[in-house]
Amino acid sequence: MTNSPDKTTGQFHSTKGTIVEAVGNMTGATSWQQSGKQEHAEGEAEYKAAQAQGYVEGVTDRAGGYKDNVVGALTGDKTKQAAGEARREKGEMQQRANES
Repeated sequence: MTNSPDKTTGQFHSTKGTIVEAVGNMTGATSWQQSGKQEHAEGEAEYKAAQAQGYVEGVTDRAGGYKDNVVGALTGDKTKQAAGEARREKGEMQQRANES
């Protein structure tokens, strides 16, 4: 696993672990059952960590975008205002994509 959690990698390891565990169950290989369970659990943990990280990034973008939008409106800077609104919307989409 990398330093930063990744949803795709987490999902891959979760699925792979489930398959390895199933093969272990079918063949009676307890080592495969255990390693499959462990890989599945690690994959789920990585997925959840990446999901939480994405949600927090969404909150940060949403708040920063709102601030930029307000500053742009107060100063009459339409470009800053539009960029702030775009960042706020991006943050909102990140939050929705990473809700649990």
